[in-house]
Amino acid sequence: MKLTDEEQEMLDGEQGPGVQKAIEIVVALGTIYGAEQLVPVSSVQVSGVSYKNLGEAGIEFLTEWADAGARVRVPTTLNPAGMDLLRWEEIGFPEDFARRQQEVIAAFVRMAIEPTCTCTPYLTGNLPAFGDHIAWGESSAVSYANSVIGARTNREGGPSALAAAISGRTAVFGLHLDRNRMATHRIDVACPVESVADFGALGCMVGRIVKNRVPYFVGIQSKGMEVLKALGAAMAATGAVGLYHIEDVTPEARLGDMQGDKIEAVTIESLDEGYEGLNGDDNTVDFVSVGCPHASLAEVQKVVDLIGERELTATLWVTTSRQVRAEAERLGLVARIEATGGHVVSDTCLVVAPVEHFGFKTLATNSGKGATYAPGHCGLNVRYGSLEQCIEAAVNGRWDA
Repeated sequence: MKLTDEEQEMLDGEQGPGVQKAIEIVVALGTIYGAEQLVPVSSVQVSGVSYKNLGEAGIEFLTEWADAGARVRVPTTLNPAGMDLLRWEEIGFPEDFARRQQEVIAAFVRMAIEPTCTCTPYLTGNLPAFGDHIAWGESSAVSYANSVIGARTNREGGPSALAAAISGRTAVFGLHLDRNRMATHRIDVACPVESVADFGALGCMVGRIVKNRVPYFVGIQSKGMEVLKALGAAMAATGAVGLYHIEDVTPEARLGDMQGDKIEAVTIESLDEGYEGLNGDDNTVDFVSVGCPHASLAEVQKVVDLIGERELTATLWVTTSRQVRAEAERLGLVARIEATGGHVVSDTCLVVAPVEHFGFKTLATNSGKGATYAPGHCGLNVRYGSLEQCIEAAVNGRWDA
């Protein structure tokens, strides 16, 4: 691997032990994957933030790196933590968990990272430009950055993303290279795909088919940012898709540039398989979660409109970034949701929060990603469907198919 003089200085420890550790990780990964060089990154998004996932070993790892003087040198945001960092007590997160989670955040802050804990960094100011090389860790954010924005990132692990932030570099392999960004599958969609839940069901089906390769969708029209983030999140959850193309929508969608001579073609004639694969059979709902990936302001508004003046029977979480929550609060949307008994929860989501502490049994969600992970990560039964169905379940405590 060819290094610049500055990169060699980092590797030699001339910029301190924290930077040396970071560049060692970046170089090691590049060597494993056959990278010939490193490239500067314009932004980083670090995963591995929730204490639920990190545990004591994670706190120790982060603290040691901070003690070594490591500081990020590019704009860096964090993936969701395990709780709402400001309102954890009123929502009911356990105190011992909160204390440990705060230690995790403190270590990141010592490394000069703003605690903007969200899986949608592109809605909070961390918005790269087309063609930028970045190092993002959260799978749905990686998909959105590659597919919708046209930036370039692999799906980084927590340590490798943090190493990229501290060194300002990542290795050039995988989706940083033109040849790996061309489509491998043509997905002809021959059925209506309208709602966020529809796009999630489609994504779950296609993720299982293409695994870690690149699908090119024909026959669907984007209905905006919300459905695109849902599609990418679902494909990353059931497969490992980091980049997709949609005809006439995504910036690099070029069917003629598909990889190889033989392109695998798949036709999706119905979303029934996607819905059935995400749905259990328990019709009593005690927990409803909206916002995985984190909800946009438009999604918060739609929740308010659907609830109206009714009161809720089930616990409702609308999870979003702190920045979106602040704007929703300014517009009076948070107060309206809280008046019905719901919560607008920042900094976390159902997948990485200690949901088992609350004793919930059955989740209703319109998130394909959330529905995929909830049984294994949270021990929950799942009902999956449209936002309208989810809000009715929150009001009535029952799932009406």
